[in-house]
Amino acid sequence: MTVFEGNFSNTEHLHLAVVIGRFNDLITNKLLSGCQDCLKRHGVDPDPQGDQVDYVWVPGSFEIPLVARQLALTGNYDAVICLGAVIRGQTPHFDYVAAEVAKGVAAASFQTGVPVVFGVLTTDTLQQALERAGIKANHGWDYAMNALEMASLMRQLRGTLRSPQAALVPGAATPLLDPSAV
Repeated sequence: MTVFEGNFSNTEHLHLAVVIGRFNDLITNKLLSGCQDCLKRHGVDPDPQGDQVDYVWVPGSFEIPLVARQLALTGNYDAVICLGAVIRGQTPHFDYVAAEVAKGVAAASFQTGVPVVFGVLTTDTLQQALERAGIKANHGWDYAMNALEMASLMRQLRGTLRSPQAALVPGAATPLLDPSAV
């Protein structure tokens, strides 16, 4: 039996995108710093002027899934990291935004075959968000680790599980069955 597992080495050829929500930027900037620190320490050049990581800023968390999906569809990225913060207020707005962002990020990943990492904090208070963005721990680091591991794993799976009947369509993230082989 074969075991597949992502790793955190050989990262110099990975291409990543990071989508960041501007709303609650006190939090998202801290998550981004943690994410960049992790990438750098694992051999990825996080410099926006470099060729390994692209950054896209969107107005808020609700807009993250659309942009993440568009980036994943290009076929240019091994993983997309989504960073945002939705903090509960006194209205049901939190519930709608948090649920739709989670569904949208998951759908982007399922639809494209590219790992799209859900790095959107959903907290009850600003204090809880600050604790998760650097006071106690920085989950931005964790989200980057998830992206590196999944990018590595997906490269392994694509290289190993491709059957003779499967053809990789240019620009597509996953192999599609060759209709003539059916």
